[in-house]
Amino acid sequence: MQARLGEVKAQVQAALDGAMAGLPAGELADAMRYACTGGKRIRAFLAMESARLFGLGDATALPVAAAVEALHAYSLVHDDLPSMDDDDLRRGLPTVHVQWSEATAILAGDALQSLAFGLLTEPQIGPPEARLALVRGLSEAAGGRGMVWGQALDIAAETAAAPLDLAAITRLQQAKTGALIQFAATAGAVMAGKDPGPLADYARNLGLAFQIQDDILDVTGSEAETGKRTGKDGAANKATFVSLLGLEGARDKARALVRDAETALDAYGEGAGNLRQLARFVIERDA
Repeated sequence: MQARLGEVKAQVQAALDGAMAGLPAGELADAMRYACTGGKRIRAFLAMESARLFGLGDATALPVAAAVEALHAYSLVHDDLPSMDDDDLRRGLPTVHVQWSEATAILAGDALQSLAFGLLTEPQIGPPEARLALVRGLSEAAGGRGMVWGQALDIAAETAAAPLDLAAITRLQQAKTGALIQFAATAGAVMAGKDPGPLADYARNLGLAFQIQDDILDVTGSEAETGKRTGKDGAANKATFVSLLGLEGARDKARALVRDAETALDAYGEGAGNLRQLARFVIERDA
């Protein structure tokens, strides 16, 4: 799985570089490229591997993988802004608004979001109906019922009279983190015109496990390992899976979610081996 992940990283970086090659020179283009450098590329991997399940080659899935990473990069740039989570470190580097300015960061995020939807129109993805379904799916995952709604819930929780309970945190994270993961994991089925149900089940469990591990790393990880500030949730008395379940309880919950994610892939047999390994990787990672 690690070799395949490395291959996907290289392909997606090249695709993003190519998509931004013709941009006018200046701070905006520089900030966009900076925001798209590095990262785990888990969402891209999900898009590429889900396509493989249905016999679709990398050339077909690559624009979708690049699109979801461009969208993810935009979300991180905006999430790091002083008016949001106010972070100064991302992927081991100064955040975009620190490196340039808040205005440049906002504009770079806006441009990356536009780029993502443009990439989904590439003819190599497949027939117009498949591309249209992907555009609609990404808009749902990223917007007012998905990622952006989750971010709004997260901001509202900071000033709520009482900390969120487990059900509320789960709902928040299924939107903020899980919606984009689910889009990526079901993209192959959408491109192939097949039932996305099993992959959606896989992604729901994977997305929550991913977030739980993030909460764990905020307590146990170091900035050198994670590439971002740690301990912020505890310092803000923010409710997380760890604060509600305890460290071992959170780890147990993540393991159970991974088991459920793997079970959801049974319909695909050995062809889903990389996706099963990814589920295990998500809760074993240290960054």
